[in-house]
Amino acid sequence: MTIPMTTDNAMTTSTSRALEADMSERETDVAIIGAGPAGAVAAALLAEAGHRVVVVEAAHFPRFSIGESLLPQCLMDLERAGLADVIERAGYQMKNGARFVRGDQRVDIDFQDKSSEGTGQAWQVERADFDQRLIEAAGARGAEVHFGQRVTAFERHPTAPVLTIRDDQGTPWRLKARFVLDASGLAQVLARLEGTLEETHLTQRQALYTHLSLKPDACRLYDFDRTKIQIGLHARANVWYWVIPFANGRASTGFVGSSEALTRLTGPDADETQGFQTCFKAFDELDGWLDVETPHRPIAALGGYSRNVTTLTGPGYAILGNAGEFLDPIFSSGVTIAVRSACLAAPLVRAKLDGGDADWQGDFERPLRHGIDTFRAFVEAWYDGRLPAIIFHPEPPAYLRRMISAVLAGYAWDNDNPFVSQPRRHLDTLAQLCGHAA
Repeated sequence: MTIPMTTDNAMTTSTSRALEADMSERETDVAIIGAGPAGAVAAALLAEAGHRVVVVEAAHFPRFSIGESLLPQCLMDLERAGLADVIERAGYQMKNGARFVRGDQRVDIDFQDKSSEGTGQAWQVERADFDQRLIEAAGARGAEVHFGQRVTAFERHPTAPVLTIRDDQGTPWRLKARFVLDASGLAQVLARLEGTLEETHLTQRQALYTHLSLKPDACRLYDFDRTKIQIGLHARANVWYWVIPFANGRASTGFVGSSEALTRLTGPDADETQGFQTCFKAFDELDGWLDVETPHRPIAALGGYSRNVTTLTGPGYAILGNAGEFLDPIFSSGVTIAVRSACLAAPLVRAKLDGGDADWQGDFERPLRHGIDTFRAFVEAWYDGRLPAIIFHPEPPAYLRRMISAVLAGYAWDNDNPFVSQPRRHLDTLAQLCGHAA
């Protein structure tokens, strides 16, 4: 099941004294909220270092999630965390790039042909299986994982923060830690409890999505490339689709646009299923690839997903991955940012627990936000037309294409790439050279 992005289960930063007296309390070195990729990787790294780690997760695994197309940078970080073999054994669909489609135009971005060092290969994964494998690996390293546990309160403290947790039966308990990591994803538990949510500068958009079957002859008859995520842009409406092929013959398929753009395309009275089907018919190529008549899961909608917080750190805690900021699904950056944040945070948590100094601003928040800002610049350029002008230009210089490819492959922290060190400036300049009017 997915974790709903609502505030129906109201969270509070205080608990009645009578209730506190009846609650059991446990202690650990590190408490981690959320068992998704950020929480699992952080738990694996810290448990392997010998620290007591307790992970509390509101959902029960395996559970569905979108964000199913990984980036090569993510695999590099998983390898550094000693978790790459966990993923390689899974038999996922190999991914080597992205295919952009606009009408009759087709442009392939090859992740092997990039300016940054590192692998050019990634995987297309069903997240229920991927996330399950990662959290099981964390458990195998010694992390203690509890599902069906919802955090309802947080007592900040620089050395002894406390979480109040309620299980599925409604029984509350307290978890006292030496440090807390929030990897709760779009639930953004600590940001809500601490009041640090802020407005994102990105336009809020909506996604309609499901899993469909790939037609047996899609690759042969329609030149469908299973090794690439397919990203299609509507020629007139500001709506785009993703198609992510899996090894089992299915494909994650979704449509994204602002509410206004989707309404113009689907009509004001369309429900989620009607809206999805109308979007599907608006892209001629999809009918040759996919069987829209037999979705493998109910068509769902996700809106208002772009999030941000004022700070990623506080007394006794840090916020990882999407729990801090989520941009947009267009470049599949979510899992990459999640895993990178865990890899940045784990050494600092170890240093703190060992009595050393930890520069959370200099070694965690600033570098993490730098990569996020690179992705944000590309998201903005996608929606305002600058990046499509670059991608669909008929004769882009090879060295510039390699730099763009590196960012799209997730290497958003490689400051040797001008599109990372100064992404907006270079995207502006290149878009103008490709004929995009400012």
